[in-house]
Amino acid sequence: MQRLKYLLIIVGVIQLILGGLYLLVPHQMLSWMGQSPIADDIAYPLGMLAARFLVYGALMVLAARDPGRYRLLILGMVVIQMLDLAVGGFYTLNGTVSLSLSAFPMFNALWIATLLWWWRPALQKAD
Repeated sequence: MQRLKYLLIIVGVIQLILGGLYLLVPHQMLSWMGQSPIADDIAYPLGMLAARFLVYGALMVLAARDPGRYRLLILGMVVIQMLDLAVGGFYTLNGTVSLSLSAFPMFNALWIATLLWWWRPALQKAD
């Protein structure tokens, strides 16, 4: 269970960093990732995305305190990461995004989802 706690903290911090960057410096964030420049108005939906990163990141850190109690949140992050992987695969395979841009985020989605799934807390039976 200790390894899951550390993993949840790592995943939470990654989400918090991504959320902070998308919220505060969206243009620079995408530039650092090698993405095409965006119109200024796209910062608005990226800010909304940032809110989700920040909240889920904080919840992952919270879940590290008692993973068994937060099993559903952990499984929710597995689903998020699998969707991230699927979207990355879709846009890479159709040629919209090059593998050089998508490989690292897809790899991150894969290892996070895999480890969270393997180390997920057992389902607790109701009393």
